Amino acid sequence: MMSFAFGIIGVAAFALMAPVMQWLTRRAASSVSPVIVLAIAAILSHLASVVLGIAYVPEFKYWNAASIFSFGVMSYIFAFGAVYKSVSLEILLEVTELPAREAPLSDIVERQVPGIFRERTNILVDSGLAERTGSGFVATAAGRKLAGRIARLRRVFAIGDTGLYDFPIERRR
Repeated sequence: MMSFAFGIIGVAAFALMAPVMQWLTRRAASSVSPVIVLAIAAILSHLASVVLGIAYVPEFKYWNAASIFSFGVMSYIFAFGAVYKSVSLEILLEVTELPAREAPLSDIVERQVPGIFRERTNILVDSGLAERTGSGFVATAAGRKLAGRIARLRRVFAIGDTGLYDFPIERRR
């Protein structure tokens, strides 16, 4: 039973460590991805809680601690991912910061959406998944490979058309 407690201790350590590490990374103007920072925090907190568990529990059961730790950390990462790059939440946050707390749709589309999509395309270019071509973009070999993997995963999970960003796209083959 005490092994479970060390899983909880690991989750608590992660929940305290992750935001501090994110803040320190941003403050240092580091280019390290927030996802990498979360992975490092998870590894460090897991190792620390396991070492403490082994030191203080005579019959430490690793998998009991690891199951609690994994559930807690994955829940945190799921919540983090939901709010980290959400276009909808970004629009909502900006609207709530306006004096009248409202904005016409045309204002949102003309003022907010281009910046959000520009940021997204910069991420694709910076990560080597796409290249700029004049006023457009082309997927790199790495981008095509990742897109293929994502398409296969969508089929495995039976994810059809999500309804997101249904723009008429000219497909090149």
